[in-house]
Amino acid sequence: VWAAMLGWMSPSKKMPEALSALQPKLSERQRQLSKLLIDNGQHHLFSQWSDPAPADVDRFFGKVEQLETSYPGGLKAYVGNAKQLLADSKAGVNPLEGWTPSVPTGETLDYGSEAFAKYETMGVDELEACGFVLVAGGLGERLGFSGIKVALPTQITTEEPYLSLYARSILAFERRVALSKPEKEGHVTIPLAIMVSDDTAARTEALLKEHNHYGLRPEQVTLLKQEKVACLQDNEARLALDPKDPYSLLTKPHGHGDVHFLLHESGTAKRWLESGVRWVYFMQDTNALVMKVLPACLGVSKALKLEVNSVCVPRAPGESIGGIMKLKHKDGRAMTVNVEYNQIDSLLKATIEPRGDVADESGFSPWPGSINQLLFALEPYAAQLARTLGKMPEFVNPKYTDGTKTAFKSPTRLECMMQDYPKSLPPTAAVGFCVVKGITFSPVKNNLAEARKKSAAGEPTHSAASGEADTYASACEMLSAAGVEIDQPPLVSRSGVSVRDWPRVVIDPSFGVVLSDWRAKLLSPASVSLAPASTLVLQGDLSGLTVESLALKGALVVRMCKGAKVTFKNVKVDNKGWRFVDLGDGEDAEEKLAIRSYKLVKHGQRELVYDTPGEYVVDDETFFRCTLL
Repeated sequence: VWAAMLGWMSPSKKMPEALSALQPKLSERQRQLSKLLIDNGQHHLFSQWSDPAPADVDRFFGKVEQLETSYPGGLKAYVGNAKQLLADSKAGVNPLEGWTPSVPTGETLDYGSEAFAKYETMGVDELEACGFVLVAGGLGERLGFSGIKVALPTQITTEEPYLSLYARSILAFERRVALSKPEKEGHVTIPLAIMVSDDTAARTEALLKEHNHYGLRPEQVTLLKQEKVACLQDNEARLALDPKDPYSLLTKPHGHGDVHFLLHESGTAKRWLESGVRWVYFMQDTNALVMKVLPACLGVSKALKLEVNSVCVPRAPGESIGGIMKLKHKDGRAMTVNVEYNQIDSLLKATIEPRGDVADESGFSPWPGSINQLLFALEPYAAQLARTLGKMPEFVNPKYTDGTKTAFKSPTRLECMMQDYPKSLPPTAAVGFCVVKGITFSPVKNNLAEARKKSAAGEPTHSAASGEADTYASACEMLSAAGVEIDQPPLVSRSGVSVRDWPRVVIDPSFGVVLSDWRAKLLSPASVSLAPASTLVLQGDLSGLTVESLALKGALVVRMCKGAKVTFKNVKVDNKGWRFVDLGDGEDAEEKLAIRSYKLVKHGQRELVYDTPGEYVVDDETFFRCTLL
């Protein structure tokens, strides 16, 4: 039978001798997979096989099966796409050839402005219909942190992890919906999907279980596990084996664009749509400010009827972030997409701007800065996923040994990015942007050594130190927008990384999810003052907190339980407070401190704890410091 099979095979598809001899011992599925590999030019995978152990055979084909089922169209499609992309790379094909850019549809808002408030008011009504997708497939090794990145503390004043902050923000959105629609109290469940990887899946699940899902219901959290893709060893798209193990295929991550495939393949997008979800907000793992602009951006999406809204920041010319552009091809095609920062200058020079990537009259680039925060309308998104099976535009980035581009320094693979989703849409799709000018984006991705170099060069460091400082700065910006006067802080060095030394303000999301909430709780913002280097920590359920007068010099920590209603009628705090101190050379420290190279020293603080439901008034002027009414 096997001889007959080999007889009709073309020479290019003929089975290697070792594989042919093994066929009678293979399962039906393994025979199908072996034929699939041979049909797609992967004979070399079996060249080193010699009487393999059954366990090795099962291990090999188990990986092949996983690669076949975790890619839209399977391995045949993967190899075919790879051949085309590798040929284009070798030929130096410019993917932007023939495209001319223009500024797309969108809104640019100043944080706290009337226009911002208008869109927040529109967007807050949409929170109950918003689902969240957290792309969290990475470890913190690059930062010097051995755990998963979502377990990193956003700051060391309270050490709240990113995952906790995101979960508590979702809970605050649920409470806000119930506040405006009392009939929905206890009936609002906002879903969260988390894309994990082999590296992070078990640890993410364990973190959630250890902390009772940070208050979320277990059923409202979905983990989507991303698989890796096969590595390619040459321009013929031959799959790469582990040089030390002929029964192990090399694999690498495919990129965060897989989130679209996973949302479709798992049925999550369809299930959310059927449950009444209308919007999907995509966010990355270490930006503590990611929720701050969501209500306003929801308002923009609703007002402009956007299918895809790229949440953006102002971009400086030459800055190392992509720009959102509307591109029109000379053949009539059109799309609004992210253009990578290293392509912007050459594209502009070749088309509409001889000077390249320069500022407009605002002082910024006219192209909104892409930060991979995306807001989609779910109905058209789910329909598009059904059409494409979640397949994303891909790219390949081989490192060649020389200018002939005939050999690779190391195996490469196809990659995809979630922000490239609009490339799959028709020209009629409503794709736009929302820029919010303010402290809204501060990812943590660079280690301390890299951060020090960038700081010395005057560049954003995107480090643990800057992420922490911007967490405080963002809270101060919200207080300022609500009417509290806060002095501009000085630049200081935190172990070689320059940051602004804002008061260390950490306020639980339950205090308010839009500026109107904050303004309603700060009854007399002119009577609120924070001295430089002060620390204000407001934790727990803050829905019942109002502030009439607060003068803080030092550290104040407030913790409230559900059902506590607290009024700060006249609170005065004056103590030695908390200070950051750089770690000494060789000083032992936990990783969460070592990645910053500073620690928190508590010299003095005032604590107000309300762990029993009731009404309380704090009035230091009349010495009623904690009165239960």
